[in-house]
Amino acid sequence: MLKRKSQIEDEIGEFEEICRRLSDVEAWIELLEEEEGDSSELVEEVGGLRKMLERVELLSVMAGPHDKSSALLSINPGAGGTESQDWAAILLRMYTRWADAKGYQVKMLDVQQADDAGIKGATIQVIGPYAYGYLKAESGVHRLVRISPFDANHRRHTSFASVFAFPEIDDSIDFEINEKDLKIDTFRSSGPGGQHVNVTDSAVRITHLPTGVVVQCQNERSQVKNRDMAMKVLRARLYELKRQERERELAKMSEGKKEIAWGSQIRSYVLHPYQLVKDHRTGVEKGNAEGVLNGEIDEFIE
Repeated sequence: MLKRKSQIEDEIGEFEEICRRLSDVEAWIELLEEEEGDSSELVEEVGGLRKMLERVELLSVMAGPHDKSSALLSINPGAGGTESQDWAAILLRMYTRWADAKGYQVKMLDVQQADDAGIKGATIQVIGPYAYGYLKAESGVHRLVRISPFDANHRRHTSFASVFAFPEIDDSIDFEINEKDLKIDTFRSSGPGGQHVNVTDSAVRITHLPTGVVVQCQNERSQVKNRDMAMKVLRARLYELKRQERERELAKMSEGKKEIAWGSQIRSYVLHPYQLVKDHRTGVEKGNAEGVLNGEIDEFIE
């Protein structure tokens, strides 16, 4: 209730701020009509007001049942070994920087470092209002074209990595998971963490046998905390699978409606022989590929 109260107060506060700034703009216009005041200040104020209105308009279309929720984001490399693993790590950095710029808290739940470079997979938690609303359309395959830093002959390579966003499901949602359907394994965490991670089986892997969904968490030092977080991720993934199944059934009933399936290529990032990032669904393009990979993806999301 306190969380919901805080969200409503923020929405009301933003609305009142827009009303106040709109009133200021109207007062400025009256002064300028009387040939008084500086028009440059008015231009600046109108620009700021427009940005606020555009943000509110964008949030208003996020009307899905979980758009206001925090998000869980999984990133996995495709075929291609080191090249794809490095591309997955670049995407992880891109989304982390985007989240930081938005003021979201990012928690690394599971990052599996690759032997040579990059990552074998990662799951992160993006905590904050509307995180899932922003990230849900990022699900799909992301394609990178560049001169490979791992190729001694400096040839151009194409790499693929998949991104999957799903909402963090609140414990209050009635979604039953049968304990008999779970296979729970514990193992020692990998990576930094001191002596503790090397001597205790604190990491937890949970397999949901009916669906084959596997989640794991090794972020916490406590096995109990890792199990709780892994269950939270599992709940979210199973809920998302159920939602997608329901959407597929509706899509079959609606003739001509195209399904956006897991594995569809949604965006290409070309770094050679020219720089261009293009979203294949909307046609939005940006020439500043470096900026995009540093987290400037709002234009594509919007």
